Amino acid sequence: MPLLSADQLTIQRGDRALLRDFDLRLAAGELLHLRGANGIGKTSLLETLAGLRRPAAGRCRLADEAAGLHWLGHRNGLNLQLSAIDNLRFWCGINGASPDGIDAALAGVELPARARRRACRSLSAGQKRRSALARLLLQPRPVWLLDEPLDGLDAGGLALFAALTQAHLAQGGAVLMTSHQTLPAPLAARELIL
Repeated sequence: MPLLSADQLTIQRGDRALLRDFDLRLAAGELLHLRGANGIGKTSLLETLAGLRRPAAGRCRLADEAAGLHWLGHRNGLNLQLSAIDNLRFWCGINGASPDGIDAALAGVELPARARRRACRSLSAGQKRRSALARLLLQPRPVWLLDEPLDGLDAGGLALFAALTQAHLAQGGAVLMTSHQTLPAPLAARELIL
């Protein structure tokens, strides 16, 4: 059984159908790289799969609803007035996760110690992205939905993302991501072009 599936999805923006009768299966250990032109519906599809947008028709299913999924949008989901640590504390509070792993998660994404306590507005784009990626390490969830997760990352950040993704896939997780960039080596993905 796939970890995530979609059957006969129709997704609309206003009166325009972005996708019609769309089917998807995402298996354990699979990385799916969703590609397509700007405005084609990649983000709308991810939002629908994450439960943030209702489809006009069809349905989405997680194999394990209780395990949930991770959604990371291209805007990072950070309060820029708060530090990375405080953003993660807030995230833990609303998701029922233990805040005990915050320091380890920020170390795991190699956010420098001095940056962890500064307001996120003062962080570089790459440091903001690393702060957002740290959520993936705080609470294990089998499915990751990632919208442009490579944006703002330098060579070290790309290598880190590849390592985090490989570890997640090796543990039986699955990743569906969008990116206009080539995936960093050694990631290998099934491509889906909208």
